[in-house]
Amino acid sequence: MKKLKISQFVQTRLGFFALLTAVFWIKTVFAYYVDFSLGASDPLQHFLMFFNPIGTTLLLFSMALYIKKPKISYTVMFIIYLLNTILLFANVVYYRQFTDFLTFNTIFSVGKVSSGLGKSTISLLQWYDLLLWLDVVLIAIALARHIIKIDPKPLPTKHAFTATTLAVFVFLLNLTLSEANRPQLLTRTFDRNYIVKYLGLDTFMVYDSVKTAQNNQIRSSADGTDINSVLNYTKSHQVPANPEYFGQAKGKNVIILHLESFQQFLIDFKVNGQEVTPFLNSLYHNKNTLAFSNFYHEVGQGKTSDAENMLETGVFGLPEGSVFTSLGTDNTFQGAPAILQQSAGYSSAVFHGNVGSFWNRNHVYKNLGYNYFFDSSYFNTSTEANIGYGLKDKLLFAESIKYLEQLQQPFYTKFITVTNHFPFPLADSDTDFQRPETDDKAVNNYFATAHYLDQAVKEFFDYLNKSGLAKNTLVMIYGDHYGLSDKDNKSLATLMNRSSDDWTALDNMNLQRVPFMLHMDGLKGGIQTQYGGEIDVLPTLLHLLGINTNKYVLFGQDLMSSKLQQLVAFRNNNFVTNKYTVLGGNGANGSVYDNETGELLTELSPALTKQINQWQAEVDHALSLSDSLNMKNLLRFYTPSGFKPVDPSQFNYLDQVNELIQTREKLKGKSTSLYSEKGKSTTSLYVTDAPELTDPETDIDSLPKSSSTDGETTTNSASSSSNISSQK
Repeated sequence: MKKLKISQFVQTRLGFFALLTAVFWIKTVFAYYVDFSLGASDPLQHFLMFFNPIGTTLLLFSMALYIKKPKISYTVMFIIYLLNTILLFANVVYYRQFTDFLTFNTIFSVGKVSSGLGKSTISLLQWYDLLLWLDVVLIAIALARHIIKIDPKPLPTKHAFTATTLAVFVFLLNLTLSEANRPQLLTRTFDRNYIVKYLGLDTFMVYDSVKTAQNNQIRSSADGTDINSVLNYTKSHQVPANPEYFGQAKGKNVIILHLESFQQFLIDFKVNGQEVTPFLNSLYHNKNTLAFSNFYHEVGQGKTSDAENMLETGVFGLPEGSVFTSLGTDNTFQGAPAILQQSAGYSSAVFHGNVGSFWNRNHVYKNLGYNYFFDSSYFNTSTEANIGYGLKDKLLFAESIKYLEQLQQPFYTKFITVTNHFPFPLADSDTDFQRPETDDKAVNNYFATAHYLDQAVKEFFDYLNKSGLAKNTLVMIYGDHYGLSDKDNKSLATLMNRSSDDWTALDNMNLQRVPFMLHMDGLKGGIQTQYGGEIDVLPTLLHLLGINTNKYVLFGQDLMSSKLQQLVAFRNNNFVTNKYTVLGGNGANGSVYDNETGELLTELSPALTKQINQWQAEVDHALSLSDSLNMKNLLRFYTPSGFKPVDPSQFNYLDQVNELIQTREKLKGKSTSLYSEKGKSTTSLYVTDAPELTDPETDIDSLPKSSSTDGETTTNSASSSSNISSQK
């Protein structure tokens, strides 16, 4: 009898409304606990996670109840249900990779970051994702086959109003309880996890839309005086260079090796008795290498692009989305390529085996002042040569030499590797590394791709030594961000001879260390234990090159300075010092760990409380000023003395091969390219064991006729008009 009543109730409009609300509530809570790490720590927080989807779901679905026509009302209700399911599912998939939630900026930028995705996105899917869609299919079938009939009876407006009122009441109760548990939840915005945990996904999207609109308004209303507070901070925050290292690399080439998803713990790490990265280990301990053991990535949602942004500009990324994709087309930058070109005559280039539009690089690089950008159109594009996010690393390095040797010296170049990218797929033919056998496939594969990357770097270094470039080049190696997420660390723990049961938030934070090495013949090296992060790279690099940084807007400090503060800020407002790790973004009210002992400090002295709160205020202030600089595009109001603003229209990545050749031929005896120095090509010196390389003459030696990173159709022929193999 009870089943019959429920069945009859579902056949009413209110019954259908209740069905959609209940089912969506259930699967939202399912996602909260299965896919999202929201960190509920007390019974009230768990209750709120169960409770928070109800209010917004009731509110959204109640909108359809005001529609008088039954078919339209049912259709609108189902469409709202479908769209909310899409939003939930998209957040689930996104969270698995980024441990974060979708924002409006991220959604609006999806076209700029979607190219080159595919296999990695598919690998994020789980079998139980079907549960998020099963109800949609069943309800659609039930409606189509009239198992659920459309109730023709008109619904009084007061019933719709009652549903809306109930929704508002539930939401306000939710908000009240949330504020009681976490005061100033919305005004201080601790992080996105807090908003979702307490108020739900739909509320977060509304909140984010309001913040986005506010930011846009702020940008449009900015004026020249807004830059003053930024300049005051960066000038007061600067530290003097170390006289022992200032100018040690003056006039040297700079080659940056961007190690995708490479974490510091991989250095000197063994699996089954085998070194994961034997070459990088040797480089780390080399007498001519400055290696930093306490260097952290500081990226947000922009991940790789955030790392690049800090490297090139000395400014933090955004609290949400990516500077490259959100602002990179229009913002004014004073980037490393332009600084080096104008102050020391450097040419510049980026080598990246993915499409030029990925992370909006084909626009951002022009604004940064990069002379050349060699994207996937300049390389072998066969299926075997590519993996996940682009060309395999061994092939990228090998096929870049024909362009690198044509660059005028000194040059500033960056190689962006991709093979060591989640989900770390790599065929057995590409590696002989014996993978571990944990219960996490990503963890197992991570070591194999890291080993492959290590071999690729070694092949590249072998070429640098054979060609003579090593003698006149500073090589910078850094990891851009974490590879394994917090959820993977539990499986990783067993390989570290740790129990996953006593794994802590501090352990997760410690794994946010990434390598940072500066290698050059004659450089006084050694392992450095001072604490720093990616924001500190540019001032450190510029000082090594003998360039004074006083006039530039840089939020970091020279890592070799005796005055280095050793305060590392993260995009979620957490921070690390040389003594303490502070999590929660709330100073002394957060979780404070002792770095040396690993102990969570539960009782802080008044002096330590004051110090930690002071550090937190500094971190918040720096991030706030950086956000203001980015969001308001404040660099348009400030030009350093002697610096000429970059004109992106002067750069064209359409036919760079001919440009390289023409530049060399025009300069004749004054050409400083490696090709000109040797009087012939050096590509024959490059040796790789990449199994995909079946035709070295074509892939390594021959220059393509033309290529494009601007989206235009061009010829990328191996039959080159400038085949340099014939000129050896």
